[in-house]
Amino acid sequence: MPEISIVQGDIAEADCEAVVNAANSHLWMGSGVAGAIKRKGGVEIEAEAVARGPIPIGAAVATGAGHLRARYVIHAAAMGPDLQTDALKIRDATSSALRVAEELGVRSVAFPALGTGVGGFSVADCARVMLDVVRHHRGEHVRAVMFVLFGPAAFQEFRTQSEGNVQP
Repeated sequence: MPEISIVQGDIAEADCEAVVNAANSHLWMGSGVAGAIKRKGGVEIEAEAVARGPIPIGAAVATGAGHLRARYVIHAAAMGPDLQTDALKIRDATSSALRVAEELGVRSVAFPALGTGVGGFSVADCARVMLDVVRHHRGEHVRAVMFVLFGPAAFQEFRTQSEGNVQP
């Protein structure tokens, strides 16, 4: 199991090898996490992503990270163009993002709370699903997973759902 940490902040500023984008299956980067990554990393991230799409809901693809600290952006499609999501889509997207990270050989990955912005999914349910997937991940490369939550409520919910099994 990777070491898990939970922090409050801006995922576009995360100090890790790969950041995960909360994507739709067409890989357009509009608002929320995607918008923050595009604003700070550059429009080339979206151009590269859209050229690789559309992808199935629950799948993930990697692109370069433009001007971000990270080397890669992993676009995890937790919803379709209708912007609707559920626990299964979030579970699959989280698993796919970790699989792509393993394929890239990265040791550290930062995740947002997938599907909780425009997707409207409950932060508490998202935390339970995503933490479960990460706790059960058995890979060769990924050693550290950071959940980067923008707001204090999401940060606190992930901390509560983690039951203290994370690094401060």
